Order: sequence, then structure tokens, then C-alpha cells
Amino acid sequence: MTLGETLTVEVVFALPLEQDCTVVELPDGASVRDAIARSGVTARHPAIDLGACRVGIWGRPAGLDDRVGNGDRVEIYRPLQADPKESRRARARRGKR
Repeated sequence: MTLGETLTVEVVFALPLEQDCTVVELPDGASVRDAIARSGVTARHPAIDLGACRVGIWGRPAGLDDRVGNGDRVEIYRPLQADPKESRRARARRGKR
């Protein structure tokens, strides 16, 4: 990719019953933060707090200032509702009774 070309990036935010997927065009050198801003997902879902939510690119943790590449999928992760380890312990305790 040469300097000055645009990147195509998908920004995804998964809700319990639906996904918000938006494809955006960005200049070369854009960041995860730029992709999220261009997608408008935070305007559509004001509960998203980028200071508290984790983000990733193709399932791998990323920082808001990490650069995106052409064809990347930027994912915004919701906070967990329950600790998976504690949930498993609770299921195991119920199973032993």
C-alpha cells in the first residue's frame, strides 16, 4: 500500500441480541480510535465507554492508538457480566449437592 491510499476497516460492537457492524474508509496510518470515531458507533450506543471497554483487532487485544491495516476488523468488547472462573465454581458447587 502506498502513502495516501485509503484503508477499509470494519468496526464491530456486539450487543446481547444484535451486532452493530460498520465499514469505514480511513487514511493510511489511521488508529483504532480513528476507526471507532469514523464509524459513529459511540453515537449510536452512548453506553460505550472507551476508557473502560477493551478493544481488539481480529480477536487480539489492541490499544486505541494502535494502527489499523486494510481489511482489519476492529472489535469493541463489552465488560463481562460475570467472572467466568467464579461462574464455573458456582456450577461445580451446585453439581456436588
